[in-house]
Amino acid sequence: MESINTGLAVLQDISDFYGGHRQVEVLRLDRIHPIISGNKWFKLRYYIADTLQKKKTEIVTFGGAWSNHIVATAAAAAEAGLKSTGIIRGEEPRQYSPTLQKAAELGMQLLFQSRADYRNKSVPSHLQNDHTCIIPEGGYGKLGAAGAGTIWELINKPFDAVCCACGTGTMLAGLALAAPAGTRITGVSVLKNNHSLQEEITTLTGTQTNWELLHGFHNGGYARYTPEQIRFMNELYKATGIPSDIVYTGKLFMATAQLIRDNYFPRDKRLLLIHSGGLQGNTSLPGHTLLYS
Repeated sequence: MESINTGLAVLQDISDFYGGHRQVEVLRLDRIHPIISGNKWFKLRYYIADTLQKKKTEIVTFGGAWSNHIVATAAAAAEAGLKSTGIIRGEEPRQYSPTLQKAAELGMQLLFQSRADYRNKSVPSHLQNDHTCIIPEGGYGKLGAAGAGTIWELINKPFDAVCCACGTGTMLAGLALAAPAGTRITGVSVLKNNHSLQEEITTLTGTQTNWELLHGFHNGGYARYTPEQIRFMNELYKATGIPSDIVYTGKLFMATAQLIRDNYFPRDKRLLLIHSGGLQGNTSLPGHTLLYS
């Protein structure tokens, strides 16, 4: 997809922000596209390619009212000349979120399901046909993980540990499957009590043992945040110029600070954080909450 510029995904050294005692760098995937930013393109790329190769014409996927995946899929489908439908969790709101507004502007048809029906991820019968590609929520699946594994193509130096935020765990799985020998992948779950995520990642990684999933850094649950997190995100931006989001990367950067304070990563280890984009999630915040939005 021509509009994706992976050349902008530079490695940025932020060792000083974390005290200067370890080598800490960030892969700036947030810079590759204004909408299909971060890891979204990597998780979608093989689904899009498979849809086009099989001469299908429409993508159907799932997500919530603030889903990065929904708006990224809408944009990617539009650029590829495909129709798209988003099955949205919850009843149709009177006022669409900025995420849903943007997805609709990009041509995505929005279908709303009750939370009970959404749990079953059922696809309406009129969308179950030979012309439709169904992408699971968050791009979860073997194609999504394989695409996420291609993130390694942008990492041109060795790291001992790679940290990423986890929703569906698809990126963690892809990174683990494609990781160089000796590199460990640490995932920070952004959901509260989502212990089934371990099994879902294992379904994709099989017998791989080079990864781990950490809980306890969700700050109250999915899309929830604390005043301390907002302060941390603003401090990160002032010190490094790196914007983060309240749902994923803000929690990742904050968790890393705690892990470093706890000496979780030995001082001689080289650490890489994956900036997975998702900055549109900050549109739910009151104005001027963050320095950069």
